[in-house]
Amino acid sequence: MINKQILQYAKDLNRTYHDLRITNKKLQESYLDTINRLILAAKYKDEETGVHIMRIGQMCALIAKKMGLNSRIVENIRFTAPLHDIGKIGIPDTILLKKGKLSKEEFELMKTHTIIGAKILSDSKSEVLMMAQQIALSHHEKWNGKGYPYGLAGVGIPLPGRIVAIADFFDALTSKRPYRDPFPKNKVIDMIREERAQYFDPKIVDIFLNNLNEF
Repeated sequence: MINKQILQYAKDLNRTYHDLRITNKKLQESYLDTINRLILAAKYKDEETGVHIMRIGQMCALIAKKMGLNSRIVENIRFTAPLHDIGKIGIPDTILLKKGKLSKEEFELMKTHTIIGAKILSDSKSEVLMMAQQIALSHHEKWNGKGYPYGLAGVGIPLPGRIVAIADFFDALTSKRPYRDPFPKNKVIDMIREERAQYFDPKIVDIFLNNLNEF
């Protein structure tokens, strides 16, 4: 009798676990669907930005993998890094697509895309969207504390933001923009070397430079 009850309990527990896995999978899929739709919205705003954000996810996942982060974090950053500039949805086209250098006032307005992006992604209980919010807010912070919006420094900058910072810098400068032609890749790589422990986390710079062929 007791053995029969134990077997039934194990069977019910296994069924519950199976149902929870299905529910969690569906929930994860819904979060990823939300992310993909937000990325699509950004692509409609600026096609070049759309191409840029798709590359960022792959680059950041590679950095995270080379850092030895667990597979769940690697996949999360692959999905969330493309949302780093989602806040640019709230920046006027006259600034976002301006052919020429931004004025001081225009640049200050451009910088608010970090705050806007964080607000768009705020108040979610999903670890995926919470990471996306963290990235949107912190990917322009600098290792030396001279970034924006809050002037965070060193390990005070969330790790996902530090990873996205270098991938964003490399891809943005080697891509064509409305206001400039792309920089030669070798020049951008030299700039990254110079900004080690200034703009970028030195450990992430080393990983990036040691795996240039893969990037």
